[in-house]
Amino acid sequence: MRSLVFVSSLLAALVAGLWSYGGLKDQLAAITGLDAWLNGADSPPLQPEDKLRLAADWNATAGQSDSGQLDGAMPPAGQRAAVMQFAADETLTPENDGAGALLVPQSSEDIRLSFAPVVKKTAQAVVNIYTTKFVASRNRRGLMDDPFFRQFFDMPGYDEEPSQARRVQNSLGSGVIVHPDGFIITNNHVIEGGDEIYVILADEREMEARVLVADEESDLAILQVEPEDGQALPFLETADSDDIAVGDLVLAIGNPFGVGQTVTSGIVSATARSNRSISDFGFFIQTDAAINPGNSGGALVDMHGRLIGVNTAIFSRSGGSNGIGFAIPANRVRAFFNNVAESGGQRLIRPWSGLQGQSLDEALAKARGLDQSTGVIISDIYPDGPGDRAGIKRGDVVVALNGKRIRDTEEMRFRLSELVVGETAQIQVLRGRPAKTQTLTMDLEEAPNTPRPNPVTVSAANSPLHGAILVGLTPALSQELKLPNLWSGVMIESLSRYSMAARIGFRPGDVIVGINGATINTTRDAVAALKDGDGEWSIRFYRRGRLRSVRLTF
Repeated sequence: MRSLVFVSSLLAALVAGLWSYGGLKDQLAAITGLDAWLNGADSPPLQPEDKLRLAADWNATAGQSDSGQLDGAMPPAGQRAAVMQFAADETLTPENDGAGALLVPQSSEDIRLSFAPVVKKTAQAVVNIYTTKFVASRNRRGLMDDPFFRQFFDMPGYDEEPSQARRVQNSLGSGVIVHPDGFIITNNHVIEGGDEIYVILADEREMEARVLVADEESDLAILQVEPEDGQALPFLETADSDDIAVGDLVLAIGNPFGVGQTVTSGIVSATARSNRSISDFGFFIQTDAAINPGNSGGALVDMHGRLIGVNTAIFSRSGGSNGIGFAIPANRVRAFFNNVAESGGQRLIRPWSGLQGQSLDEALAKARGLDQSTGVIISDIYPDGPGDRAGIKRGDVVVALNGKRIRDTEEMRFRLSELVVGETAQIQVLRGRPAKTQTLTMDLEEAPNTPRPNPVTVSAANSPLHGAILVGLTPALSQELKLPNLWSGVMIESLSRYSMAARIGFRPGDVIVGINGATINTTRDAVAALKDGDGEWSIRFYRRGRLRSVRLTF
């Protein structure tokens, strides 16, 4: 952004005639040792900030210099070239501090800025994805295909099923190559339900892709292609998406509406934007770069050509871009890829903390004598889980994870999803009164699937759960069912179609946590509680993360 301000100011100065020969000499005179240096002396050496000022001054007066008006204020060609190269290096190196970097045009031609170098560096790693889904449909031709009419008119084959035809549904999207071996990141909704998936590279090579892992919860998927020549594919490096700031320039690359690879530009409009309607990990980078249908799965890149996000969704009433687009942050994408790699590319392993808590608010903070009203109060700890072994206690307030601030339970869940199983994390907590900060080390591991769930079929005819197959809940199963704050209970695995439980309205996936006032932690608890019923039943259960209750009499 500073570069754009600089160019705008420069053009305004040129138009207004503010850059004059005398003014330039006054500015140059302020630089210590300039006279000797202009005459070719090697010492004293100029300071870096002086070199940047010189580069800016020379560019501002490029037209006058070219016409010979300022020949006396210009150094030998070699020294001038060295200063200009220094200015360019200071601007373009990724290691340079973005807060102090200035994009200094090297000539009057450079005032016409272009994103072409960034596009050239990144576009080869963005692919188009086409999916094909075959849908069976009956090939009917009106009433004469109805078995009743065919039998009534004694038509042959009246007892045969109507012929089946396959209808083809096509969809399109984009993807990003993140590894030279042909691993591609895209959105789950781009390839969901596809029977055949094809990838078209930027050089127009087309190849079939196979799905390694697709996760609806995070709306991410990993594909793999294998080029026939076996050569490494161009790929994008990922940036630290926590380093981006509102106002940073970005490019969105994808395949909108199937027209072919397209690049749009914009800025970062917001960071850590929450939207659970897009995915269950509701933190996104918001951008005003135009994102349209077909851009999903494409790349959002910074000015160094690094991936900072995967374009995922737009906010629109018309279906087209309204300047509000959302991208999954690169840190989340990197962790997703690495956690799949931990399983050998077979499945996604999510890091698990073994902690439960609630978001801190102003009332809770005041009651606990805290100066801040953000964080997560730990309410339960899984025995011998990662949090327990790290030394976390009930009542601790988690305020940071790996140095990143935690404001509420949603942010804690998101930050945990950015981490990789097998590594360690530094978790910062407030403890005691007055509260003191402690930093603890927590191992990151997969949620355990113990004790192993043993299915139990409810056979008692007078039971409201008659016909249901029950299994005990485990941390792994709870994570799969999106019940992060529930480690015990009994889940309905399946139901007989005409069973009592089905007629009452229970569904597979419901988690029973209470029967007639008794807490249900295991299948044994459930069987015992169902035997004690006398026709009056009160059952508490979770469905889609919400606690419900039902009272029955029969």
